[in-house]
Amino acid sequence: MNQDLLVRFLFSQRDVRGEIAYASDSLQQMLQNHDYPYPVKQLLAELVVATSLLTATLKLDGDIAVQLQGDGPVRFAAVNGTAEQEFRGVARLQAEIGATGFRDLIGEGYMLVTITPKQGERYQGIIPLTGDSLTETLEAYFAQSEQLPTRLYLFTDLTENNSRAAGLLLQVLPVDPDKAKQDFNDLVIVTDTITSHELLNLPTEQMLHRLYHDEEVELFAPQQIRFVCGCSREKCEAAIISLGKAVIEEHIAEGKLDISCDYCNSTYHFDSAELSLLLNKF
Repeated sequence: MNQDLLVRFLFSQRDVRGEIAYASDSLQQMLQNHDYPYPVKQLLAELVVATSLLTATLKLDGDIAVQLQGDGPVRFAAVNGTAEQEFRGVARLQAEIGATGFRDLIGEGYMLVTITPKQGERYQGIIPLTGDSLTETLEAYFAQSEQLPTRLYLFTDLTENNSRAAGLLLQVLPVDPDKAKQDFNDLVIVTDTITSHELLNLPTEQMLHRLYHDEEVELFAPQQIRFVCGCSREKCEAAIISLGKAVIEEHIAEGKLDISCDYCNSTYHFDSAELSLLLNKF
């Protein structure tokens, strides 16, 4: 079974490249400590594999944040990823969930893609939400930012104890524009027949052969996808110190300070004695 992997592939006779992202155990780790309604879990699951595909497409050496912001019940949803395919995600709600469509959840708003390379300048792309799905919005982002025809397919399978998501991306190669366009259109017709069962359950090679049996497809070594929250007690201590002496003294008087992580829902407890030790570092 495909688990927590990013797989890149290339059509030998076509000017088109592809990627497949699978998230299961890592996705379950991200969602299990949150009491999100099912549609919100589904949205985040799609966003996780979409961010993985986007990161790989950009050949990023750094960090990426894909955020959805709107006036709907889901005020904010975001996934942060890295070139090492490490991710974390969070959603914030401002109303009860009623209808479950993409635009029903987000409402009117926009998507932000923030790229922070290890070297070079930070870049941020902002586009209005487009259509009625995350895939349509992301395809519009590619059309605007990279000006390369791109097609996305996102599927999820979520239960209480098991979370799975998979995504497939096709994108033209900037070689011969006319040939690439025709190649892309031909492959999209075939790929539009893919089902959630095929993408979520079939081994990668079998799924690609079933879809593209008339094509020569070259697979590259897979890359592991991992949920990495990034929080730690040491980081919390640094955050407390940054609050300043006066604030720390207030919490010493109160007897404690608790810091919760939005991404994994862990809570770090600091009592008066521990806060006093931090105060001594000034």
